[in-house]
Amino acid sequence: MTDKPAKKLLRVLAGETVAKPPWWLMRQAGRYLPEYRALRLRAEDFVGLCLNPALAAEATLQPIRRFGMDAAILFSDILLVPLALGRTVGFRGDGPTLEPLDDATGLRLDAARFDPVFEAAARCRALLPGDTALIGFAGAPWTVATYLVEGGSSRDFARVKSWAYRDPAGFAALLDVVTEATIAFLAGQIAAGAEAVQLFDSWAGVLAESEFERWVIAPTRRIAAAVKARFPDCPVIGFPRGAGLLYERYAAETGVDALGFDTAVPLGFARDRLQTRLPVQGNLDPAALVAGGDALRRAVARLRETLGGGPYVFNLGHGVLPQTPPEHVELLARLLA
Repeated sequence: MTDKPAKKLLRVLAGETVAKPPWWLMRQAGRYLPEYRALRLRAEDFVGLCLNPALAAEATLQPIRRFGMDAAILFSDILLVPLALGRTVGFRGDGPTLEPLDDATGLRLDAARFDPVFEAAARCRALLPGDTALIGFAGAPWTVATYLVEGGSSRDFARVKSWAYRDPAGFAALLDVVTEATIAFLAGQIAAGAEAVQLFDSWAGVLAESEFERWVIAPTRRIAAAVKARFPDCPVIGFPRGAGLLYERYAAETGVDALGFDTAVPLGFARDRLQTRLPVQGNLDPAALVAGGDALRRAVARLRETLGGGPYVFNLGHGVLPQTPPEHVELLARLLA
């Protein structure tokens, strides 16, 4: 029998209800912080920043020093999996760019491409305060596949969805490759020091139910099982953004230990239909954090009142927006203290 975890985040992810919820923010290391903007100038480009262990560790630690969150999420990117699969990945002002993929047969994992990320994780674990948990992460296979096939972000996902409908066996082969690479990516982060991991399925909400079952639930279940088989004490947080009513099926069928949910999910639904199954995490509107003041105070109070009676991790419904004033995050820290 394992000992009860001491860090507040890990206690809640294990199912404990606490008076003051642990908190962290998706994209808590980023452009809204002046110290991050200065750090970014020291790297050749964004990918170079992610693959420089010293700089990535520093980016991870910056918000912890300033705000004292209960967890640090490793500074990395979900598109490092395509990079390790041999694809060229770039970033410009409007998002990532990849050469669109229409055949999975040439994809081969070069796991050594992940080594700088694992080194950054080890550095962070050694430098974090003793009560601060380290979270690793990866993109879920469906979301990573959308970038691989579309060549970047998309409004309608027509190219990737057409492939999945037209050639489900070929598309399944692509997701198999991405799934195995994702397992390797997460396992390496955990071995290096990550104490929990999160799967970001940012585009889960664009799928119909049958496709959601095949391309979101099934790969997530496979990843969660593989992580638990090797690291039974490491919780897996699933975040199928935009899943709507399908959050229930995701919670029931994937085997994740906790569920992050987006801003559009009604709090009563989250409390009555999701939190009764597993710990939940979310879902402050990032725009409320931009607004600050009384709007932020009311939103925080509503979340704590509705979800504070069960295992709950305070977070946003998506990532911190670049225009967020750091002073508003400081106010949030005080409200949650």
